[in-house]
Amino acid sequence: MGDSLISVGIDLGTTTTQVIFSRIQVENVAGAASVPRIQIIEKEVIYQGEIHFTPLLAPTVIDADAVLAIVEGEYRKAGFKPADLAAGAVIITGETARKENSEAVLRTMSGLAGDFVVATAGSDLESILAGRGAGTAQMSKSAPGRPIANLDIGGGTTNSAVFLEGSPIDTSCLDIGGRQIMVGSDLRYGRISPKFAALGQRLGLRFEEGQKANLKDLETLCQSLASIMAQSLGLVEGPKDLLDLMITSHPLRSKHDLFGLTFSGGVADFVYGEIPQDPFLYGDIGPILGQAVRSCPDFSSAVILTPQETIRATVVGAGSNSLELSGSTVTVSHPEALPFKNVPILKLTAEDEENDYRHFASRLAQRIQWFREGDGGYQTIAVAFRGPKNPTYDQVLALKDHILNGLANYLAQSGSLIVVTEEDLAKSLGQALRSALPDKKIISLDGVKVENGDYVDIGQTVASGRVVPVVVKTLIFGE
Repeated sequence: MGDSLISVGIDLGTTTTQVIFSRIQVENVAGAASVPRIQIIEKEVIYQGEIHFTPLLAPTVIDADAVLAIVEGEYRKAGFKPADLAAGAVIITGETARKENSEAVLRTMSGLAGDFVVATAGSDLESILAGRGAGTAQMSKSAPGRPIANLDIGGGTTNSAVFLEGSPIDTSCLDIGGRQIMVGSDLRYGRISPKFAALGQRLGLRFEEGQKANLKDLETLCQSLASIMAQSLGLVEGPKDLLDLMITSHPLRSKHDLFGLTFSGGVADFVYGEIPQDPFLYGDIGPILGQAVRSCPDFSSAVILTPQETIRATVVGAGSNSLELSGSTVTVSHPEALPFKNVPILKLTAEDEENDYRHFASRLAQRIQWFREGDGGYQTIAVAFRGPKNPTYDQVLALKDHILNGLANYLAQSGSLIVVTEEDLAKSLGQALRSALPDKKIISLDGVKVENGDYVDIGQTVASGRVVPVVVKTLIFGE
């Protein structure tokens, strides 16, 4: 019999604020005589809240009280309390993550987050969650060796994620969104983003606040934006200066021979459906942009697939797909010490693991200094590395010694030691560390892949203590 976890997803986006609740079923899929192997076997969205416009006090200030009221109202409608939650994510996305008080808003909402909910933002993580929520990651499992991309087009940004056989392999972000140009009820331009104004100038078009909105000019602008999106995926060649203008943080890191493409986000509703009779019905250019993407010939080299979710993709990804489970065996010496939140990763590389881990301890000793604080103490960190496949007992003991030697100064001041490996050795390594450090809180997890710059939240044990939920946070706040 499996365990059931309740997860929340809260997405505070440029245009909309959304809340969903999901039920995640975990179960031991190994045989009775085998080592336990706990997997997520089912994810079900059990409550979808209304789609609310994100409340702002000013163009650069979020109305924290109004956001809190929205989220509290959705909790009441869903019939859940923070104490009911085991996992989930609170995400500030798109342009909203750049607002002056975005971090303060997250703190305001922390009381609703339960004991194990992430408060995070960042274009890379947002791209991945949207692609998972849209179903693109799952689709890519059915196309072995053939990458599929998702473009999540929201109010402020367009997030790209490329998936291969279920795993994200690349991400990027563009400053392209449906609310980058606002149009008032008087059909005059309101806010115009500087990048859109600059692109208009390069196209010989003029966009100024207070000017009468010109549908033909906006269609021309949006056709160019759609082409830039296709260029960003490597589907066509185009003027590099226009792509550079719209890049938010970094382009895709590699060129991918894309098989398929999905669209999500609020604008995607107009990619797959018809635009309203009044193109300015929502006070922005979202419908015009969606129609331009739909008709853009530059996307023709990829198969256009239909996503499972469009406007709700990111919040579904946050609520149902941000959770990972540690591997088949874990060590948690003091369960009462959980959860741990916002633990930075110290990742050792494959090079550090070469030559029987000869340099492992010295490099660990060097890098732990990255986490030294002004008073001479250390942040609580998680040491991460791949680890040997099918390690022998002697290899486990040697690894234990390398960790103790490399972290000697850290362990003299810290009451806990968190180790995260990719290969299946958490139980044996954790027990060895626990024996050597009987007075320390030892958390040893496996089956989790992280990188330097990541943070993790580690939840309370589930499935009768056999597994630990983990959320890997790629970025706290993006540029």
